[in-house]
This record gives sequence, C-alpha cells and structure tokens, in this order.
Amino acid sequence: MNQDWNERFLNDFEALSANGATSGGGVERQAASGGDLKNRQWFEELLKELGATVTYDEIGNQFGLFEFDPALPFVGLGSHLDSQPLAGRYDGAYGVLAGAHAAARLAERINSTGEKPLRNLVVINWFNEEGSRFAPSMMGSSVFSGKLELQTALQSTDLAGTTVKEAIAQAAWGPVKTAPEISEYAEIHVEQGKELEKSGNQIGLVTATWGARKFQLTVKGEQGHTGSTLMADRKDALFGASLVIASVRRLTDNYQPGELQASVSQLTLEPNSPVTIAREVKFNVDLRSPSSEVLESAQQELDSIILAAEDESKTSILKEQTHHWDLNPYPRDGVELSRQVVEELGISHQEIFTVAGHDSTNMKDLVSTVMLFVPSKDGISHNEAEYTSPEDCLAGVKVFTEVAAKLIFS
Repeated sequence: MNQDWNERFLNDFEALSANGATSGGGVERQAASGGDLKNRQWFEELLKELGATVTYDEIGNQFGLFEFDPALPFVGLGSHLDSQPLAGRYDGAYGVLAGAHAAARLAERINSTGEKPLRNLVVINWFNEEGSRFAPSMMGSSVFSGKLELQTALQSTDLAGTTVKEAIAQAAWGPVKTAPEISEYAEIHVEQGKELEKSGNQIGLVTATWGARKFQLTVKGEQGHTGSTLMADRKDALFGASLVIASVRRLTDNYQPGELQASVSQLTLEPNSPVTIAREVKFNVDLRSPSSEVLESAQQELDSIILAAEDESKTSILKEQTHHWDLNPYPRDGVELSRQVVEELGISHQEIFTVAGHDSTNMKDLVSTVMLFVPSKDGISHNEAEYTSPEDCLAGVKVFTEVAAKLIFS
C-alpha cells in the first residue's frame, strides 16, 4: 500500500467516529445497538480492505485475521468498539483501530521484505466490554478467557428485557467460527486519567489494575401515595437509597486523596410514578483502590452505611457482590517488552496503574499480555468531551506497531 499511514489512520478514525455520532461530539454505541451494528459493519469492511479475513464467535467477538502461515498461532491486538451511553469517541475504539493499522502495516512490511513471522495477527473487537447495556462488563473477553460461561452471558438481559442471545441473533454477525488460538495479546487504550498529561509523557506502560469491590444494592420499601401516606408510616425505598448514595460519596473523605474511588450508578426504581412512593430501588456501588486493606475497610464501612439507612428509612437493603479483585499486576515480560520499544523509538513514557478494567485484564491471566496507554486530556472519560490529540494517537499507533512486531518476529 503506497500511502501515508498516519494520514490514513486519522481519516479512518474520523470515519469510525461518525458511526453512532451524537450531537455533542461523542458516540452512542452500546453493545449490539444500532450504532454498534453500523460501526461493526464499517469495521468489517475496513478489515477486509486492509487484507484481513473477518469472523465472529458465539458471544459476538469480531476477529480480523491476518494469516501468514496457517500452522502458526495468533498474536491478538484488541479492544472494544462498543460505548457507554452518550460517550466519548476514543474509549476502546482508538485501540481497535490502532490494532487494525498495526496489523496492516506489519502485513505490508512482511510482503515487501519477505520476513518470516513466527506468529499470525488477529485484530479483535471484543463484545460488550462496557457492560452498559448488558452485565457484566468485559463480557466477550470473559467468555473467551473462560472466566464466564457462554450460556450465562447469553442469558443476560438489558433493562428492556432483551437477552444477549436475542441481540446477537438479530445482529446476524457471521461467519461464526471457532475463535483463533491466541499465544500473546496486546492492547492500547486512552488513559482515562491525568497522569500522562501531568507528566508530559506520551506512553504509559501499564503495570497493574486497581483492586475493586462492586455490588448491586436493592432497597425494598412499601408503595404508597406521595400525598396521603403519613410521614411516620412511610417506608420509602428512594429515601433509603438516597441515604446510601450520599454516604458512599462521603466515604472517600475518610481516606487520603488517591486511596479510594467510590461511585453509585445505574439506578432503577419501581413503580417510578410522580405520585407514588417507591417500593423498590436498585443501584450499583463501585469501590476501587490500589490497596486491599483500604478496600476491606471501605466495604466494612459500606455495611455500616446500609444498616444506618435501613434503620432511618424503615426499609430493607440487600447487597449482592458482583465483582471482586485486588490489585492485579500485568506480566513483567510485557512491561519490559514495551519499555524496550519506547526506548528504541525515543518516546517519552512511564509506568502507570489502570483504575478501569479492560479486556486485557482478562487476557493477561490467559497469555502474556502488553497493556499501553496514551494521554487523555483532563482525564475526561465516558463523556462526549473525551479527547486525545492526533499527535498522541499517532505516537501510540507507532509504538503499538513495533510492540506487535516484536511479538510476531521473536
């Protein structure tokens, strides 16, 4: 291909960002939604144009195979094209497109030089990484890595009652084939934080994922009239939820800055009428920290918060743990391989933690894995204002290409 690869990448990214675009400059591409379907079709056409064969597996993971020798395993280059509602353009999508361009650049190099790779390449668009439409998050890579049963994932429903199985059947992605054998994996992602921007470095070598405790809370009260039900008789589930929500936010004040992140999200309530006291409220609580001791302490404080809210609101609150992991390191061989690349290229870099989970969080427990970051302006993420400069995007693609080269040639 005689072309300016950098210009091609930026143009492709603009075209990709038009799929599911929002008026606020972001994207709306929840898993298997209209925006996601359109974007996957666009990406399939791009992969084929770049020389890949495109297949899918039963959970909806999309694979672009650059096969140099059928007897060889594959190095996976992946991330996700699905998004949060009203989300930014870069989260996940940047990494998927970077993987496609890295693979195409290396295929061109192999064709022109005659070098013999020891691995094939596969670009992966993981299904439902965000977990905004279907739970849990990182679904496609969880099934691929054996951490989540396929049938369990397929039975997950969105808020409208549609199952993953139904959504995938309606999408009719194909051909559905056995997933390729992956021997190594690499991922590049926007940081979703401020560390690289503050330090002025272009590449983050991810060494570990923060620990997390995630829960779904269900507050059970008693339905009643908002006007006529006496205050003393009320068992208001929304009031009980509000007590927990405010206290979870204030929980972080008990720790040093940077020790604990605490959030509440995805609140639903019944019957959700303007003149009816809520009888049930469900929401998620998310606690994250690099310290297992801090997480354990915060979880104990959450239990105390729940007891106090039950007492004050005259409700009952059920707590179900949905995710649980401690500080989760990435393989040192992947960190050192990427360090060698950025030093050879003369690109500024630093070691860094990731607070968010990624598909690489699953893959690193299966195969040797590299995880890289590029800067995020002001650390904004899951927001239409999310931004990474063209210069940082292109530097990341350059590094990612050379990381992939080391993985397939050595």
